[in-house]
Amino acid sequence: MAGEVMVATTTEIPGYKVRRVLGVVTGSVVRARHLGRDLLATLRNIAGGEIKEYTELLAEARDEAIKRMVEKARQMGANAVVGVRFATTAVASGAAEILVYGTAVVIEPEDHG
Repeated sequence: MAGEVMVATTTEIPGYKVRRVLGVVTGSVVRARHLGRDLLATLRNIAGGEIKEYTELLAEARDEAIKRMVEKARQMGANAVVGVRFATTAVASGAAEILVYGTAVVIEPEDHG
């Protein structure tokens, strides 16, 4: 697990025990809609169905927010983040914040002796 930070929505990771709790870590991204995507999304909205342009935009934002959270956890000396949750908030017309947060911890494999 050298250098890798495990991320879990659960408070425990099977096969590991928490050795230290380092604190809350967050990552966030504010993304605005893109004019080109808006045009395609508007046309798709008229026709019905999934608005793939927005799905992709939000997926990219979530991935970036997770990367930022993991980097903060790594800087604290964590090798895992547990209890991860997401929140989304509209911060302006056409812009939204994706927030991810969890608890940075140090874990180690359980002894099975």
